Amino acid sequence: MAGILAVTFPFFALVLCGYLAARSRLLPLDAVPGLNMFVLYFALPCMLWRFGSATPAAQLFDPGVALLWILCALLLIWLAAGTARRRGAGWPDAAMGALVAVFPNSGFMGVPLIVALLGDSGAGPVMASLLVDLVLTSSLCIGLSQWHDVGTARLPGESPVVQAVARALRGALVNPLPWSILLGALAGAVGFALWEPLDRTVALLADAASPMALFTIGAVLAREQMQPGLQGVARAALHDVGFITALKLVAHPLLVAGLGALAVWARLLPAPLLVPLVLTAALPAASSVSLLAERFGADNGRVARIILWSTTLAFFSFSGVVALIK
Repeated sequence: MAGILAVTFPFFALVLCGYLAARSRLLPLDAVPGLNMFVLYFALPCMLWRFGSATPAAQLFDPGVALLWILCALLLIWLAAGTARRRGAGWPDAAMGALVAVFPNSGFMGVPLIVALLGDSGAGPVMASLLVDLVLTSSLCIGLSQWHDVGTARLPGESPVVQAVARALRGALVNPLPWSILLGALAGAVGFALWEPLDRTVALLADAASPMALFTIGAVLAREQMQPGLQGVARAALHDVGFITALKLVAHPLLVAGLGALAVWARLLPAPLLVPLVLTAALPAASSVSLLAERFGADNGRVARIILWSTTLAFFSFSGVVALIK
């Protein structure tokens, strides 16, 4: 266990550093969007490009990985959204609660952490699951969040659900993360190499991605707590933060492990890909869901608390999953 903590502790310690820096105002809250922009548009794309170019395309686009990941997501979305609806939640809260239960922080945290644990071979399944979440899972939940407005459309083309899904797909198209993976994979497949000075620049940015992304996660979590204006409108409390957190940290990895084992037995999924997928599912919730909750009318305070608690508890639960797997 000491060996596992030697790998996982620095990652979560950097999240804590970012949280404390923002919480103490040592890092001005106005600087947090700038950190996000640097990580999202510069450092992280360079890191994903490098891993994408070095990862076999068969791992990035394995149909077994995509099928397993979306099936587990659908089951958890059905459970989380259905439970919230039975408790009286509207569609925006039900959908964003479901998304935060199934969307792990695989971009900012998962790729560097799992590569540190498993080596470069662990990058492919993590990035494959990230592509599914960015394009399919997010679009589905955003569409569900607008389901309450579907009856107001006069023409089929004006359906708020269709419009929301279209906006989500457009958002995926302008998101640099999937493009970095895809272009890196294409470069690796054709043997393309960057001009050496440019390659060195990409390498420097890629090396900065992991510490900056983790630090930024902590700063974002602190900002969500400290700015009441981001917490959304007042509404009836669902009291399901613990339930959704448990779905993310316990149910998600167990479901991926169980269905993944069946897929391996049926020879639908290569056995070496299962461990990184289980570790990806055991990651805390993605911090970007908070921004989507605010944009699509959900209770952002509830989503932010789930992200905060899942990130805090993941230090123990994720290390436990690694110990069990090893």
